[in-house]
Amino acid sequence: MKKNVVIIVIAAILIIALAGVAFYLYTNLEEAKADKQEMQELMELDRQEMENEYRGFTMQYDELKNTIQNDTLAQQLNAERQRAQQLLEELQRVKANDANYIKEITRLRKELADVRAVMRHYISQIDSLQRINTALIAENTEVKNKYEEATSKISSLNTEREQLKETVSIASQLNATGISVSPKNKRGKDAKKVKDVTQLVVNFTIDRNPTAKTGGRNAYVRIMKPDNTPLTHGETCKYEGKNIEVSFKKFVEYGGEELKVSGIWQVEEFLQAGTYRVAIFVDERMIGSSSFTLK
Repeated sequence: MKKNVVIIVIAAILIIALAGVAFYLYTNLEEAKADKQEMQELMELDRQEMENEYRGFTMQYDELKNTIQNDTLAQQLNAERQRAQQLLEELQRVKANDANYIKEITRLRKELADVRAVMRHYISQIDSLQRINTALIAENTEVKNKYEEATSKISSLNTEREQLKETVSIASQLNATGISVSPKNKRGKDAKKVKDVTQLVVNFTIDRNPTAKTGGRNAYVRIMKPDNTPLTHGETCKYEGKNIEVSFKKFVEYGGEELKVSGIWQVEEFLQAGTYRVAIFVDERMIGSSSFTLK
């Protein structure tokens, strides 16, 4: 009887012990499953965060390329962008149930740190280049402004020089005053009627001008009839780039002082009554004009 009781007690103890062990194992297994699930979730969040960073780096490289004009640097940025894109694709192919999942995630995390460091390097390099470029643009603008200022001054000086030359040229021109025409008859007396005129004596004075060119030159006299045709025997002179017919020329020796000049036109044709005009030309310029009337 006692023997049976002992057996029953021992069996009960074993059952209780086995139940305790089973409960312990079950509890630890559930905790392990929960820990594993939690770890997987954390790793998945980590993977998604890495994906976002890789994707962000590809976009940043595109933005950086648009801010530079250096072809060599643009090629380097493009290569780094392709590298970031390739690592992103590798990360997207890694699955949580892969045998080497943790190993790949760890590798790609290290690669991400390297990509991040390279990105910082390029940002610093581009910022430095932009500062240099800004300084060069400012310097170029300053040089351009100075060049334009110098050009403007040169242009202004040229204009002033041309104006001065023009002023000197105008100032050095000769001027004929006191122009008069005396009609004479065959006896050298003043002719009263146009039919008696055999000579037209032209008198004028070249004014004093110390700035004018001195020396010998021709003074050309042009007498225009009332019908606006010249009295001429074919003599010509230059005026405003053209050859014009004149009545006669008179050689004068000008020394800068007032010079009186007289010339004669011998009448060899019929003269009509009316108003005649006379002009004096020297050095291809008209230096004076006047008019007279024959009745």
